[in-house]
Amino acid sequence: MNLKRQLLLVSLLTLVLPWAGCQFIRETESALREGQQQMLSGTAQAIADSLSQFPDELLEKAGDGIYGETPLYAHPLESEPLLDGYVDDWTVEAESPVSQRGQDGAIRIVVGLHGQYLFVHADVADNTVAFRRGRTHDNADRVELVALDAAGEKTTFVFAAEAPGALVARRNVGSEWVDDTRVQAYWRDTPRGYRIEARVPRRLAGERLGIVVTDSDGDRSIRSASFTGDRPGMLISMSPLLSAVAEGYVQPGLRLIITDTYGWRLAQAGDIRQPSSAGEGESAGWLRVVYDLLLEPGDEAILADPDPSGREQQPYVNRALSGVPEPQLFRSSATGRAVVAVAQPIWSGNVQTGAVILQQGTDAILSLRNQALTRLMNFTLIATLGVAAALLGYATWLSSRIRRLANAAELALDGRQVRADLPSALANDEIGDLSRSFSHVLRQLGNYNNYLRTLASKLSHEIRTPLTIVRSSLENLEHEDLSDASVEYTTRAKDGVERLQNIINAMSEANRVEELIEHTESEAFDLHAVLTSTIAAYGDAWPEREFVYDSHADSAVVSGSPELIIQMLDKLADNAVEFSQYGDRITITLDAGSGHAILSVANPGPPLPERMRSQLFHSMVSVRDRGSDRHLGLGLYIARLIA
Repeated sequence: MNLKRQLLLVSLLTLVLPWAGCQFIRETESALREGQQQMLSGTAQAIADSLSQFPDELLEKAGDGIYGETPLYAHPLESEPLLDGYVDDWTVEAESPVSQRGQDGAIRIVVGLHGQYLFVHADVADNTVAFRRGRTHDNADRVELVALDAAGEKTTFVFAAEAPGALVARRNVGSEWVDDTRVQAYWRDTPRGYRIEARVPRRLAGERLGIVVTDSDGDRSIRSASFTGDRPGMLISMSPLLSAVAEGYVQPGLRLIITDTYGWRLAQAGDIRQPSSAGEGESAGWLRVVYDLLLEPGDEAILADPDPSGREQQPYVNRALSGVPEPQLFRSSATGRAVVAVAQPIWSGNVQTGAVILQQGTDAILSLRNQALTRLMNFTLIATLGVAAALLGYATWLSSRIRRLANAAELALDGRQVRADLPSALANDEIGDLSRSFSHVLRQLGNYNNYLRTLASKLSHEIRTPLTIVRSSLENLEHEDLSDASVEYTTRAKDGVERLQNIINAMSEANRVEELIEHTESEAFDLHAVLTSTIAAYGDAWPEREFVYDSHADSAVVSGSPELIIQMLDKLADNAVEFSQYGDRITITLDAGSGHAILSVANPGPPLPERMRSQLFHSMVSVRDRGSDRHLGLGLYIARLIA
């Protein structure tokens, strides 16, 4: 991995900043929410203490502690619905006020209260609808309201239609049934059965109310009922007194609910769904995703809404109804909005008479959190991009310095000299130290290389004089009277002197070539003409070989020294002859192009040993047999110098 990518990965460590910031924002939000919970708990306790003076109003609905088999809850309606068999104009606060009744769940009943009237809507599933014929309704499908007043007098209202449309309820008077125009109703057929929507004066409904649905075609005469036995369940509705008291306690953004000891909602005031200004309440999509990773979880916010049945049965409310105050946090998974709720029991002396539910939205906290989180994310994004760009630029500059140093180090060594001047040598950092260290090593290497280059000339100069003395002494010994053994030793000594002389001559030749290269002036000449005459002479010098000149250019004008080129070609031809057999063909090829010429010599022969391929043009290196005394490994070295 290069330096740029390494520093780019290091720049990703700046992402720790938004994580730490989100943690801090989360802790801050938790602290603010806990403070809000404590404030709500204190407020709920104060309201509960003030409501303890209304024990009769709280206990009135369940005076004997028994609601009946199944109480009915009358939802408060904001406006009077139209009697048309539809429930969509029932303005109720609960999102889904319809209660599920019936032995197979096929009957849906909702009861509402507006002003002095009680409204009942029943949606019945019936495959075969039987209408009333004449005055009797015994064999007709019908819905009955069974009302029981405080004195225990029971009144039954029957809704059986002769045809779809408006109808008048029938009320029992003794053993007879009479029309009661005070109770109006509407019958509407539906694909799954029928609907009945009725309006009953509140005073006629009594304290207890039950609903019975009769299917005349069924196996049983009674299809479904809201109660068993003769006593219907209690009719529960909002308390006007408690509602007025609750209205005096609420503030904007607060919702107050008062329940009895069974959780039935007796009063409700206020609303937590306050309109939020632009930029508040809801987070941006990408911001929600980021924050959800760090958000403290809570129950879904919809659970904070009043129960559609009219009876609050949330766990924190049940705890309060058991006498234990309980706070609860609700949070919307769609918007992130949170609701803080507190349930506080109401005590009248030693008797618990109900519970107070106080709820408040956290829009202010949410707005502060969103603003802080947005600023944090924007700042962190800019900072991360800035750091990444700075590190990338620094890595580019640092990489370029290292690359220039590496390129200079590779080019510091050539065939003749060592360049010790490297870039960044004056810098006061680690790269400068590295450059200076390389320069020091290269200078030492250059000095050693110069010593090796001049070693041959020094040795040849120093050895030549004592070698001349040895040669003259051996020549004088030949004129003396020597034994056969002495003559043999003298002959061997003369052969050794000859070999030493050849070595010195070869070393001197290499030195002369180097000096000649330094002092020779270049001239323009036709390489094709030089090669033609030179190669023709090779055929006379080595008649046992076949020399072929293959030229792909009529002329090849180059700048250089013809004498040195011929000397270089002599070395190559000598090697080609040495490593070929009698009668082999040696091919010399010339290719000329735009601004260049390529000269190649090819001969059949054994391939080079693998270990010698990288040392072929070094001095004093030879692949010939050790018995050869003509070649000292300087021929190709000289050819390389000339080239």
